[in-house]
Amino acid sequence: MGQRTPLYDQHLALGAKMVDFGGWDMPLHYGSQVEEHHQVRRDCGVFDVSHMTVVDVTGPQAQAYLQHLLANDVARLDSPGKALYSAMLNERGGVVDDLIVYLTDTGYRLVVNASTRDKDLAWMQARAEGHAVEIHERADLAMLAIQGPSARERVAELVSAARAELVQALKPFQGLPQGDWFIGRTGYTGEDGLEIILPADQAQAFFGELIGAGVSPIGLGARDTLRLEAGLNLYGQDMDEDVSPLSANMGWTIAWEPAERAFVGRDALQTMREDKNRPKLVGLVLEERGVLRAHQVVRVGELGEGEITSGSFSPTLGKSIALARVPAGTGDRAEVEIRGKWYPVRVVKPTFVRQGKVLI
Repeated sequence: MGQRTPLYDQHLALGAKMVDFGGWDMPLHYGSQVEEHHQVRRDCGVFDVSHMTVVDVTGPQAQAYLQHLLANDVARLDSPGKALYSAMLNERGGVVDDLIVYLTDTGYRLVVNASTRDKDLAWMQARAEGHAVEIHERADLAMLAIQGPSARERVAELVSAARAELVQALKPFQGLPQGDWFIGRTGYTGEDGLEIILPADQAQAFFGELIGAGVSPIGLGARDTLRLEAGLNLYGQDMDEDVSPLSANMGWTIAWEPAERAFVGRDALQTMREDKNRPKLVGLVLEERGVLRAHQVVRVGELGEGEITSGSFSPTLGKSIALARVPAGTGDRAEVEIRGKWYPVRVVKPTFVRQGKVLI
């Protein structure tokens, strides 16, 4: 038996197919994964993401500590509520984990992946040595993600006037407290929406209110196809401790300035940055029947081979898509091996759908 979120019994009552995900018993779908995917694209749905790890970092040297820990620069967060996406790197420039960090009135709030919780907390504690900081995992909190074009409107109808006002006022990549809730406007689907971090003992009631108001529950299956269509990486597939952000389409998350900021992995990244032959992460589209899957081989003419990191059928596009790490000089065509046969694929920018708009 895995770990369970406060909503486990409600998932069962809703008919969820439960699966193991990073040691947690989580809903894969509630009947139709494809329909759940479309529901988020056209309206909205609610995901239980209480398995994610929330960590508060406080203390007089919290900023300096995070400037050393993260490849992105938290000094860019110039007012409480601002958020940024970053990676924690090892000394080789590989990704220990990717995360979102918010500036708060008292310090910083980090949201990291569920499957890497123990590793992340140990890594953060080890790098805190010599810094006047406190690292506090918030196991007392739960988190719901309400995603889709009507998400903010639907939530505003269910919450207090003060929370509704905040929901309507939030800018993208911003998160602020309202009472004992913390409401953010980031996401992992390519659609607008909210992440609501709230006391665990309030999660069941609010989840029930959302379901009662007609907001569909959405499982991990649709979460994966939605994020793949949006070109968003999944830790452990598209990057890990042996892959640098420069080879994972995450170069934009590295703050090279100021030059004197000595973040973990900087020296290794600098060497990689100068290597014009490093692999790159691209999007693939299979125009004929078949399904692209992780670890399938990608062949790029005389340049050599790469590998699919994430692949699936795209409900929005009606065809199979993938993210793949390929040689640097890859152009707009390649081939993928599926069950011993080679199929032509189109190489595109690794963002397929955003805000309901097809981009390829």
